[in-house]
Parts: sequence; C-alpha cells; structure tokens
Amino acid sequence: MHHHLASTPGNVQWGLWDGSLSPVLRIASGDRVTIETLSGEPEDMPGLASGFALVPGQQDVFAATPRGPGPHFLTGPIHVEGAEPGDVLEVRCLDIVLRADWGWNLQAPFLGTLPEDFPELRRIHFPLDRDRMIARLPWGQDLALKPFFGNFGVAPARQWGRLSSVQPRVFGGNMDNKELGVGTTTYFPVFVPGALFSAGDGHGLQGDGEVCLTAIETALTGTFEFHLRKDMSLTTPRAETPEAWITMGFNQDLDDAAKQALRDMIRLITDASGLSAQDAYTLCSLVADLRVTQMVDDNKGVHCVLAKAYLPGR
Repeated sequence: MHHHLASTPGNVQWGLWDGSLSPVLRIASGDRVTIETLSGEPEDMPGLASGFALVPGQQDVFAATPRGPGPHFLTGPIHVEGAEPGDVLEVRCLDIVLRADWGWNLQAPFLGTLPEDFPELRRIHFPLDRDRMIARLPWGQDLALKPFFGNFGVAPARQWGRLSSVQPRVFGGNMDNKELGVGTTTYFPVFVPGALFSAGDGHGLQGDGEVCLTAIETALTGTFEFHLRKDMSLTTPRAETPEAWITMGFNQDLDDAAKQALRDMIRLITDASGLSAQDAYTLCSLVADLRVTQMVDDNKGVHCVLAKAYLPGR
C-alpha cells in the first residue's frame, strides 16, 4: 500500500525522540509512505515583507504541539507491523520534493564549529527555485540543490527516556549525512516494537561538516519504502547507494566517531567478503574514505564510504 502522512497537528513531534510515543500511522513491511515535513521554529519564519509563503498548516503545528528539548519537527512515528527489538528496518528513499519556495540558514552564539570567531546571531533566508532546483544566495551566487533529510530514524529504547532531536545516536536521528538522498537505502537497528520511524529536518543543500550550524534548511516531502529485515543484525545505522556502502559513527569526540564508523565498515567487509578483520583494515586504508559528516550536533559525525566495486567476493 501507499500511504500519505500529512504534517498536521498530532502527526508532528517538536524536538524529541521518544520510544513511548503512540504511532500516528501503522503500515506493513513493503508499504510506501509519502511523508510531509516542516522546517523551522517560529523565530525561523521569514517576515511578511520577504514575500515568501509559509508552508500551509505550520502555524497550526506551532500552536498545538508541545515544544521539546530540540528544534526539529519530526513527522511520525510510523509503526511497522512485526518489527521487534533486534530486527533491522530497511528504509528506501524513493523521492524528495521541495514544499517551500524558501530556505534558511542560521549562525548562533556559542554554537557551530567556530563559535569563538562568529559570536553573532545571524539568520538568513534564501529563495528556492523549485523548477530549476536552484538556491540564490544573498551575494548573488546560484547553487544547485541536493535535498535530503537530516533527521530521520527509528525510536530509541523506551528505557532511554525522552531524548533531544539534536544529537545523532544509534537509532539515527540528526545524522545530517548529505549522502542519504534519493536512491539511498538506510538500515536502522530496531529498539522498540513497531520500530516507530519518523523523519524531518529537510536540507536543500549541505557540505560535509555543516560547519556554521545549519544547512539550507527547508520543508520537504519524502517518499519512503519500508522493509522489515529479520535476517540482519546491526548496532548502528548503515546505508548504501547504488555505488557505495556507508557506515557511520557519532560521538562528542571526532576521533571516536571516526573509530566507530571505521570499525563498522571493517565488520561489513568481513561479513560480506570473508576477509579477515586485519585484511579489511588494510583495504579500508587503501580505498575507503572517512568523511566528516557534521561538526555541530554535540555528537559529531563521521561516515566511512566504500565503493561497492572494491568489496571482494567471498
């Protein structure tokens, strides 16, 4: 079946991940869901003089939704029938469409990669050309958009309590990984019955690092296909594109995040090819790329990318 999940009050959580939330939609493995998402808190909205139109219904969500510890709006959660802790949820990103004709970028005191150099609050808005998929920057430069969802995943274990939407964690969340756009499949370890998938934090364009604090933030609609995998076991999210495998690490220490991503890539290689861990370590040194995902979400991110062409057959 193909479902549609609107970003209306009751379907959207503000700034939190919580494994005890009731699902707003129930689906079966193999179903597709088109998910509307929102971008920006009230203070991030453009002024009336800007000429930009707010996404319909966003003000209703502001008024009706309790504000959590983080700034992101997450549509969901979605219950996948049969999913149990220890399973893996395979999430295929089939399509992403812009919902707004504008995006925004934020620099904030004490945040970002260089807070000591840029202590001022600055919030700017960009016009987005949805036909040409172009953003016009304030200094006149045009950039091609490459949209993806920065914050998506499954619910944390219930005993972990209510968590902020800011930090990426083993259930996914605010991964801010620009690799995870259309055509990507992401695999999440399941921590609660039903998995409880949510998505939000649309990004129109972002560089690795997301250094000033945000990307071009904007409202997106995404279409996902869900598959329950009882033949897999994971402890952290992984992803694949048609060309590559991607493993991820999240930690306050960038070195430790890199170690997590690398260790999971070594496990992926050994499981898929039969190489020893030591041989897989060598292979990673020769052809795998460690990339800084983001520097700004408390838990920093590193992802390791291995082209599928380099994965030996068993």
